[in-house]
Amino acid sequence: MSQSSWFDKRMSAISEGFPDKMVILDCETTGANAASCKIIEIGLLVIENGVLIDQWQTFCNPETPIPEKIKRLTGIDKSMLENAPVFSQIAVKLRAYLKDRVLVAHNIRFDYGFLRNEFAREKINFHEKTLCSLKFSRLLYSQFKRHSLNAIIKRFNFTIKNRHRAMDDALIIYKFFLKSSELFDLEEITAICNTLQRNSSLPPLLAPKEVEKLPNGPGVYHFYSQLGELLYVGKSVHIRNRVMSHFAQNFRNPKSTRLNAKISSVDYTPTPSDFGAQLLENQHIKTLNPLYNRRLRKIKNLFSIRKSENHKGFTTLKIERIELDHGNYGSGLFRSPRQAKKKLEELADTYCLCHQLCGLEAPIDKINKKRCFRSQLQKCFGACVGDECATEYNQRVTLALASYDIKVWPWKSAILVKECNPSDQEDVAFHLIDKWCYLSRITDLQSLFEAGFQPEKEHALPKKVQEATSSSEEYCCAEAFDLDTYFILSRFICDENKMSIHNLRLFPLIPI
Repeated sequence: MSQSSWFDKRMSAISEGFPDKMVILDCETTGANAASCKIIEIGLLVIENGVLIDQWQTFCNPETPIPEKIKRLTGIDKSMLENAPVFSQIAVKLRAYLKDRVLVAHNIRFDYGFLRNEFAREKINFHEKTLCSLKFSRLLYSQFKRHSLNAIIKRFNFTIKNRHRAMDDALIIYKFFLKSSELFDLEEITAICNTLQRNSSLPPLLAPKEVEKLPNGPGVYHFYSQLGELLYVGKSVHIRNRVMSHFAQNFRNPKSTRLNAKISSVDYTPTPSDFGAQLLENQHIKTLNPLYNRRLRKIKNLFSIRKSENHKGFTTLKIERIELDHGNYGSGLFRSPRQAKKKLEELADTYCLCHQLCGLEAPIDKINKKRCFRSQLQKCFGACVGDECATEYNQRVTLALASYDIKVWPWKSAILVKECNPSDQEDVAFHLIDKWCYLSRITDLQSLFEAGFQPEKEHALPKKVQEATSSSEEYCCAEAFDLDTYFILSRFICDENKMSIHNLRLFPLIPI
């Protein structure tokens, strides 16, 4: 495999929280009535396991005049459809694309209705699962009022060449799912998709009023047994939706069944945004030790991938244990050598890195110049025996590790993060953070001074710092660096897009 073809094959992947097999599609039609109007254009993208594997677009002759308003809206006129196939000529091919895949569209009822009627005219059975990207946006981005494709394009500054054309509109949905995969974690997206596709029923011990009291906004929720035992702690940007997703009929594993059988009550702590929810969930899991959460152990040592250079100028990689502090020791932070090795193997596969130079295979035989096993499979370009120059190989190593470099704290001292609910400007919280450690929740200037910090510039802090109102519950003061807190903070406060989406502002501080 050449390096150019290797780079061409790399592509972004949609979160695993979405259905494994999807078709993102858009239909342009002669009008809004699915019973009497016809499809004039179809564009679709085939997604499997998060990867775009195929796409298809075709015009469709409706054998009826196109209304003038449709011409103005889509730019599709009679001349573009004269030689296009009628639906009966594309029906079999289209049905093959859609079979056994979840159909995704913006306002799926519209597109699904047209497809169902067109297939019915051809006596073709058509029934597939659906996912509406419009409803997905409403649930995941509840802080925004508008969720049309135009609103989403504006929200993320997407570029589109031909609005109201099938393939272009389908590509916007694809970009929207990609962007959402960057901004939200797997569990959040899974919960939204489950809610939109499945019917849920309450656990036998849980009264309906326990769910009815839950809010539609962000925060942390807790499941309790009849004896008051804390079973589970979770977080969401939409608490009620996430809680209901736990109660889907087809449980994924016996653990879910056992948990649901014990749930007797639910309580919650609201937060202004997903940022505060993630921080609070992390702290509650570690301090309250819920029975069914994954145990987050407090660890004394972490492991990282360290780079060095051999005598031929090739970058070599090695997994090393590091002391738990804030220094820049290498790439990535891992809980165990096994976790670090697994990630290194994934990067080697993706970037065609040599297993010998990555420390994943026995060292090079200097006498026989034995190739690594992956080179024999054409998954290594021969760096192990000098078939590839060091410069090209090292560039690929740098690219592979770029996203995993341990971030150096980018501020001179501590910072204050203002978290604001976009739907309620009175709902705010202030978080004191220094060197990736969560220090405390700040409720007024006095508590900031007592923590040993003051604004970098006079009058730099907002007046609301004197009365943060999001919750009376205090966040725990961190004793030391915490790996999960580091991941949360580095995802949010180093990403301008996330800062904007979640209404976060930073205020640099200086020690008193």
